[in-house]
Amino acid sequence: MKYAIVITYSFHPAWLQKTWQEREDYTRIHVEPIFASYAGKVSVRLFDAEAFSTRYSDFMLLETEDLKDYYYMIETLRESQLFKDNLVEFKEVILGIEDGFRNYERDVLNHPNP
Repeated sequence: MKYAIVITYSFHPAWLQKTWQEREDYTRIHVEPIFASYAGKVSVRLFDAEAFSTRYSDFMLLETEDLKDYYYMIETLRESQLFKDNLVEFKEVILGIEDGFRNYERDVLNHPNP
């Protein structure tokens, strides 16, 4: 099964006080290597949302077939300098299963899928 996870998050003022170049350098050094180490296991897409929500500034869309890989990636992020420096806060995690109803019908109800 393929899982989709949406994580909403907000950056703290200390992040926003950095210049664009400082943010780019920080991300390249502290965040991108984590995503790269899980490439092929967890896909990551990043979205800006500050113009559309007051509850969070950004969200990421993750996809994986193994929740263990997702969990380990999130734990690695939480142990990273990004969180140690208190620059970001996760707000909400939303998880779904792609075509979950079809899997249920096939596996539990024994209905063939079209």
